[in-house]
Amino acid sequence: MIAPQEKTHYQILILGGGTAGITVAAQLRHKLQTFDVAIIEPSTKHYYQPLWTLVGGGVFPKEQSERLEESLIPSGAIWIRDSVAEFAPEQNRITTTSGKAISYDYLVIALGIQIDWDKIPGLREGLGRNQICSNYAFDQVDYTWECLQSFQGGNALFTMPGTAVKCGGAPQKIMYLAEDHFRRRGIRRQCNIHYYSAQGALFAVEKYRKTLEKHVVETGIELNLKQNLVEILPDSKAAIFEHVETKERRQVGFDMIHVTPPMSAPSIIQKSTLASSAGWVEVDKHTLQHPRFRNVFTLGDCAGLPTSKTGAAIRKQAPVVVANLRSALAGEPLAAKYNGYTSCPIVTGYGKLILAEFDYDGNPQETFPFDQAQERWSMYLLKAYALPTLYWNAMLRGWA
Repeated sequence: MIAPQEKTHYQILILGGGTAGITVAAQLRHKLQTFDVAIIEPSTKHYYQPLWTLVGGGVFPKEQSERLEESLIPSGAIWIRDSVAEFAPEQNRITTTSGKAISYDYLVIALGIQIDWDKIPGLREGLGRNQICSNYAFDQVDYTWECLQSFQGGNALFTMPGTAVKCGGAPQKIMYLAEDHFRRRGIRRQCNIHYYSAQGALFAVEKYRKTLEKHVVETGIELNLKQNLVEILPDSKAAIFEHVETKERRQVGFDMIHVTPPMSAPSIIQKSTLASSAGWVEVDKHTLQHPRFRNVFTLGDCAGLPTSKTGAAIRKQAPVVVANLRSALAGEPLAAKYNGYTSCPIVTGYGKLILAEFDYDGNPQETFPFDQAQERWSMYLLKAYALPTLYWNAMLRGWA
């Protein structure tokens, strides 16, 4: 609900009404006897972004990923439709873009990740035409499917930047779907599929990397590691890549390209005293408490945590934040700990998926009593149907 009378001070102030902010607010609603919580979020729409891979692959309409933000605000929470303009953690206060000063007892930062489209010259002006597509925007994801449908052969490029991104496996997923789609259309022999990644390996965790490397070999995809996309020439249909070590540049022509843009912490965080040297919110990786401002907690993509940025990670981080907030409110030690768990369901084709789950140390933390590094139809069904249902009806309601 939107507050009839917004206040200037809240016991708990949550910045961001995305996955992390709503989940924490919903869990607090169930756990606190007195509920004085406000959420600052400017957007009127909320998106289940993990579905966009399958939208780009033609499986679902993009509208299936969209809900009204108003429908997700927990009962009793105050929704302030505004955004943060300035942090003042020394004074326990933030200022909004509309000029409101709001103070708090405890602050939860859940501002997500910033997509830096303009860090690749030519990308923004080329996106959505000349077979240049990206699944990382609601208004662009349909064009990915258009590109796959209209592709008749030639060079199909898929990129991964050197920055952190939303779900480290996502740039590969659309490539595997594209390869499968071209095969089903009977044009695979006319298609040269290239994966250009600024990373040094296909995947960070060895167990799952072995399966993915085998899949790449079997499907004839060409890997180009340590190659960072630095420029798009839209009208020439060419991409320029730079080797991350030698800095040598090469120009590659394409008949279609799916770009995963570079990403970073939101600029408002980077310029604040809350940020680490890397620009993310500084945070204890186990308690999710800020090491210098003890009444500040952080989770989700904006947190400087050494784990993959996924909704599954948030699902495990949120209960830790909530438990430690309750402990802090009661003047007790922070007992809840986060072990870095994250999950990446990697679609390897239509009806095929490996479910990567692991912790801070890259140790598999698998949910099911079988080898999740093997491609399975059941795990594809989990991603396509079970996880969205869990998200909307349980996680965002504070029950999972």
